[in-house]
Amino acid sequence: MGMTRIPSKAEILDWLAANPTLNSKRDIAKAFGIKGSDRIDLKRALRELEAEGHLEKRKRSYRDPDRLPPVSILQVRAPNADGDLYARPLEWHGEGVEPIVLIIPRASDPALGEGDRILARLTAVQEDGHNYEARLIRRIGTNPKRILGVFRKGAEGGRIVPVDKGQNIEWQVPESARHGAKDGELVEAEQAGPKDRLGLPQARIVARLGDPSAPRAVSLIAIHQHAIPDQFPDEVIAEADRQKPAGLKGREDLRDLALITIDPADARDHDDACFAHVDDDPANPGGHVIWVAIADVAHYVTPGGALDTEARKRGNSTYFPDRVVPMLPDRLSGDLCSLHEGVPRACIAVRMQIDADGHKIAHRFVRAMMRSAASLNYEEVQAAIDGAPNDRTGPLLPPVLKPLYDAYRALARAREARQPLDLELPERRIVLAEDGTVQSVAFRDRLEAHRLIEEFMVLANVCAAETLLKKRSPLIFRVHEEPSPERLEALRETAQASGFTLARGQVLQTRHLNALLNAAEGTEFDELINLSTLRSMAQAYYSPENFGHFGLALQHYAHFTSPIRRYADLVVHRALISAHGWGRDGLSPEEIERMEQTATHISETERRSMMAERDTTDRYLAAYLGERTGSELAGRISGIARFGVFVKLDETGADGLIPIRSLGREYFHFDRDAGTLMGADTGLTIAIGQRVLVRLIQATPVTGGLELDLLSLEDKTLPRGPKPSGRGAARKPAAARRKSDKIKRKVSRRRR
Repeated sequence: MGMTRIPSKAEILDWLAANPTLNSKRDIAKAFGIKGSDRIDLKRALRELEAEGHLEKRKRSYRDPDRLPPVSILQVRAPNADGDLYARPLEWHGEGVEPIVLIIPRASDPALGEGDRILARLTAVQEDGHNYEARLIRRIGTNPKRILGVFRKGAEGGRIVPVDKGQNIEWQVPESARHGAKDGELVEAEQAGPKDRLGLPQARIVARLGDPSAPRAVSLIAIHQHAIPDQFPDEVIAEADRQKPAGLKGREDLRDLALITIDPADARDHDDACFAHVDDDPANPGGHVIWVAIADVAHYVTPGGALDTEARKRGNSTYFPDRVVPMLPDRLSGDLCSLHEGVPRACIAVRMQIDADGHKIAHRFVRAMMRSAASLNYEEVQAAIDGAPNDRTGPLLPPVLKPLYDAYRALARAREARQPLDLELPERRIVLAEDGTVQSVAFRDRLEAHRLIEEFMVLANVCAAETLLKKRSPLIFRVHEEPSPERLEALRETAQASGFTLARGQVLQTRHLNALLNAAEGTEFDELINLSTLRSMAQAYYSPENFGHFGLALQHYAHFTSPIRRYADLVVHRALISAHGWGRDGLSPEEIERMEQTATHISETERRSMMAERDTTDRYLAAYLGERTGSELAGRISGIARFGVFVKLDETGADGLIPIRSLGREYFHFDRDAGTLMGADTGLTIAIGQRVLVRLIQATPVTGGLELDLLSLEDKTLPRGPKPSGRGAARKPAAARRKSDKIKRKVSRRRR
């Protein structure tokens, strides 16, 4: 008589997920037909699962004590008498009665049937009859191809002409799958069946986006224009769906540490958490201990797998006002790798010890298991510190939030001594209405809470670079080189023309630039000097060579804190795993071999995303301002070119162009070196940083372009009317040229 086969740990967890009410050892043994002495092996397997953090034993039953995560796998039940769809949460192992989940369908969702397994986003509710509401992300095991195109109506349904230049095949849409789409509308569709009799693939429309130039279409067009991969291949989705939550084995248990996440209010993923307390080491009076814990993405995304190949291809997540194109599928980015409140999550954490002046004196990395004590947003954290706590932040104020701020203020003192570049560049925030139109455009508040998280993350990134350098491990550095001599000279000239100085003949340091920025602060040249300083900077990039980070005034810097959304951070995580001997999911020999190639590639994907994000913002702003054609708007000159003047508008931060043809009644000469336009008759000089009043002539949402007309410069109204015409107009008489040259010299002396 042979031995009974003991189920694998994965089989045990799957069975417990499917049978949440049958969770005693006896139930498990009965389900798998385990009898007699074989129960000893089952008991051992259950103990290992308990030690790894997958299960918790209470009163002879095995249960996960935690709530449902915000992204969960569900199994659809049969519709009830009212036609409502409910689902069983397959990831529930908690105490008490199993939660009831109501599926909230959308018009674009595919039909769901009993037994379907789905990935859904959950919202906890207090309603009669259910505890959670679920919104479909996708069916497990399905990954239909998505198409973006213009719908062309036909006799029986119609066709979709893709907007992607790389796709020259049209898609057939049956009448039943048209969902009311009109001829000429931009639509999003998914593959819905085999090819029809004409050999065309069939599609089902899932979203009508209306006019191709309308706001809801903007980001989708940018995604296709810049060739940003936005559809995960089937094998990537399948690999993500196979992942199980990491266990406690081989990890330090930090679940009792009150780590919290602080993110924007609309954040869906949380990849960094922090905690701080006063250092009790008598050798470090007034010092602090800071913990930063980062999601352990490397546990799930291993070198050479389908997930890894796709993540490297994307390089990073791309963010638009209405959507995110993630680097990793939802199962990871919104679920297993997101540090949700109250849910155990695998992480790599760094414990940093700083002295009273914020200087780091020691640090160590651990591979750990954590449980976020709270998911907070910047605004509520800052309000609590400023004396207005809410129900969530009130209990956390003395034990968690105040120690965080105390540690931050020590770091701020060290920052002040280090003098990283201190540019004040407000960030725009576009708020969309439900129909995708722009509701408002504002500038994001820069709170102390934002600076706190930034300082903690910068310090953690420094620790990662230092540790890997010390352990002689290959890694990808975040590099920012100092400005080129040519750009520096242009900045120096702008500063001198504005009455400020940027010293020559010394090695440039960020403190020299900060002195210039501080001198300009509060003056009429404040924005000009900030913009000119930004333009003098080189662009940061990734490299396996360490050239330091000029802007942050740091010798060693690497990205470690955002592995959900940046591939560079994932490489650094793998390097830390290899360097500490934490497992076999560290750097592979192939990765080390192509480190330089990877660094170049992800630098390019970062630039690609920045361009797509900027184009999208420009288009949204053009659509927003389209209704204000003819309005007078205030702004500041942000650029000069031979063909016209660029203006940044105060209210929205949008950039528009005053064409050279519409400037006043005289001809303007372009001085490339000085970056100015000068009137041939009056000597009027137009330069970067000047205040202007303009009229909005045209807004073109398709391109994001704004055409402006200059009304006044530095509060001086310009003469209106057509320019001189005829052959002699372009060349003035010698006397007029001499007068113009004389005015030009006077203006030049005044500017100096």
